[in-house]
Amino acid sequence: MRLSILMIVLGTLVSTAAAQEETLIADFEQATYGQWRATGSAFGVRPARGTLPNQMRVSGYQGRQLVNSFYGGDRSVGRLMSPELAIERPYINFLIGGGRFPGRTCINLLIDRKIVRTATGRNSRPGGSELLRWHTWDVADLVGKSAQIQIVDQRTGFWGHITVDHIVQSDQPALRQGGLELNLTKRYITFPVKNGAAKQRVRIVIGGKTAREFEIELANSKPDFHVFLDVTAFAGQKAKIEIETLPRNSRALRMIAVSDTIPGAENLYREKHRPQFHFSSRRGWNNDSNGLVFYKGEYHLYYQHNPYGWNWGNMHWGHAVSTDLVHWKELPIAIYPHEFGDWVFSGSAVVDWDNTAGFKRGDEDVIVAAYTSTGRGEAIAYSNDRGRTFTDYEGNPVVKHKGRDPKVIWYAPGKHWVMALYSEIDEKKTIAFYTSGDLKDWKYQSHVDGFYECPEIFELPIDGDTSNTRWVLYGADGAYMIGQFDGRTFTKESGKHPNNYGNCFYASQTYSDIPAEDGRRIQVAWGRIATPGMPFNQCMLFPCELTLRTTDEGVRMFTEPVKEIETLHKREHRWDNVVLKPNENILASLTGDLFHIRATFNVENAERVGFVIRGVEVGYDVAKGELSCRDKTGPLKARDGQIDLEILVDRTSIELYGNAGKVYMPIGVIPADENRSLNVFGEGQAPKLVSLTIHELNSAWSLDR
Repeated sequence: MRLSILMIVLGTLVSTAAAQEETLIADFEQATYGQWRATGSAFGVRPARGTLPNQMRVSGYQGRQLVNSFYGGDRSVGRLMSPELAIERPYINFLIGGGRFPGRTCINLLIDRKIVRTATGRNSRPGGSELLRWHTWDVADLVGKSAQIQIVDQRTGFWGHITVDHIVQSDQPALRQGGLELNLTKRYITFPVKNGAAKQRVRIVIGGKTAREFEIELANSKPDFHVFLDVTAFAGQKAKIEIETLPRNSRALRMIAVSDTIPGAENLYREKHRPQFHFSSRRGWNNDSNGLVFYKGEYHLYYQHNPYGWNWGNMHWGHAVSTDLVHWKELPIAIYPHEFGDWVFSGSAVVDWDNTAGFKRGDEDVIVAAYTSTGRGEAIAYSNDRGRTFTDYEGNPVVKHKGRDPKVIWYAPGKHWVMALYSEIDEKKTIAFYTSGDLKDWKYQSHVDGFYECPEIFELPIDGDTSNTRWVLYGADGAYMIGQFDGRTFTKESGKHPNNYGNCFYASQTYSDIPAEDGRRIQVAWGRIATPGMPFNQCMLFPCELTLRTTDEGVRMFTEPVKEIETLHKREHRWDNVVLKPNENILASLTGDLFHIRATFNVENAERVGFVIRGVEVGYDVAKGELSCRDKTGPLKARDGQIDLEILVDRTSIELYGNAGKVYMPIGVIPADENRSLNVFGEGQAPKLVSLTIHELNSAWSLDR
């Protein structure tokens, strides 16, 4: 009984203290604006219930409602004015989001009709986050005066609006600066992440200098997951962690720690939606494949990477290596940003076998990376330790232009380097070509119109005949031209041709320096497949071999999965010469989520054939000559009355290869977790399964656990 009374008294004291600390001005939870007066059309006639039609998802507000000037879209304008209020406390705190347009999308504090304080949202570009963040006005010098609050949207351009919520007077600012010191006695500094939280700018100061700086959705209470910063290079030193602003009640500083393991590592690669034979980073976001290069038995996969969050941002070059293109080992970050805001965008890597750049400092041949430095231009960096760490070239940038994404190759006939760049020339999207003898000094040569981002160029034999070759040129979407290239100018012969018909392919690159005895052209693309609820996001599509072959339409590029997928083969199931009957599933006893499927159908007496894989249909329409999956289709002609399908099934993707790679259709899809079924079907008079082989697959991560 006494304990209960004590708890009641303590609860009353806490509530009283909180009440004394804040005085509510407006929370906009009523059916109308009340005494607030709205003019124009931007604010409607009542507070908004969260996100308005055609608006990106709004987050960070309190309760159910807020002020939102997106009524009528971004082109509507208006004002919202509060009644008179007395300033009684030293701070006014509020949540604000929207565009950074001072004087046009802003909140103002007025005294005697004059603006004495103002604030805007933080987003300065279309497509920016719709997250509301805390803002504080110090009004200690205005206590005792009468004021009004005015919320303004006078932005009439393509993009710009304002969101506001929970305006209070307080004895304390809403945010505080944060910091702590850590002894770097262990491998990692770990940080708690909460998706959707306000981004905080974090600076790691070591030896009086900023060693790392980034933005992070820092968790203030229970995190969704933890990310990590490898501080091995600073072992034994002290690090000061400075955080831009934190909510007063944030527990973030208490959750930042040094550790030799990643929190949650016991579940690493076992997560529910972790791809099991497609590369994905341990934590954070990945996009474009970068710097694909082979050296001394290792396939290097560098990639666009945000180590500190689930969403895009903080672009670094992540790094993984493999000896077989299937089993990957993630290594520490390869290239860090030069400084905050000068991000490491996409690029390529080559082995400088003849040391043309003069960077060699030991027994290892030098790997040179070319990348876009967003603050400087096209930059190069070099590695003397087999691609583990890179040193920035002091003469950067080596090219300045309007564009990005350098792809470097060695042009043997001319004994010079070629850099293919996405470049905007005369307001056109192009691939531009530069040449150099030493990777440092580059000269513009020519350009080809009609390509966007992430250029790629390489030479392939036609039908395996090395005396008859053509060059292939493409951009981020993979649509390609075939032609001749003399080391300076590309001459088109055909194209553009589509190279994939899927829903998730982007920004692919092929490996440089594959040994001549191998001779393959191996491609890795970014798989644009979101994984909500996971501590990682996106993946790489499975490595493919590219070839040029003669078809009825002319020379075309074919795409097939690399043969190394067979290293994961487990149990094999095989069927031959089966007539597919209605309502009969010969695969009813086979379930799982990882498969390699090869099938040949005779479709002469069929209307439709295909598979249903974990509830996702892969179908072939005989009359249309069309392969389909979900909302994507690709043309596929039967050959001698037959079609061949090869299918790779992972937890977040189904990759389709029709007729030995004539059609390539990678599909990003996360089937229902409970559905692990397979079905093969045929419709028509006598659809026939000539042969079917299904291999259950091991996880590529199983050997690393």
